Amino acid sequence: MGSEVIVLPVIFGSVFGMYYLYISARNRERLALIEKGADATIFYSKNRRITPVWRVVILNLALLCIGIGLGIFLANLFIHSFNMEEDVAYPATIFVMAGIGLLLGFYLTKKMD
Repeated sequence: MGSEVIVLPVIFGSVFGMYYLYISARNRERLALIEKGADATIFYSKNRRITPVWRVVILNLALLCIGIGLGIFLANLFIHSFNMEEDVAYPATIFVMAGIGLLLGFYLTKKMD
C-alpha cells in the first residue's frame, strides 16, 4: 500500500528537480559569461533559424506511431511464421520498432535545423 503513495511524489519531484537544475545551470552559465565581459545579447540572438516546436512534435509522434504499427505487424508475422510466443513477440517488437522510430525522428529533427 505504501509504494503506491510514494510513486506520484517521486515523479513530480523528479520533474521539478530536472527543471530546477536546468534553470540554475543556465543562470550560472550566463552569470559566468557576463562576469568575463561577454555581451548579454548573445543569449537573445534573433538571426538564428529555429524549427518550430510543433513540427518536431508532429514528426516524432508520426514516426512513433509508425514504429508501433510496424511493431504490431512484425509481431503478428513472427507469431504466425516462426511460432513465437505472443507474450514475447508483441512487447519486444513494439518497443524495438518504437525506439527505431524515435531514433529516426531524432536524426530527421537534426536535419531540420
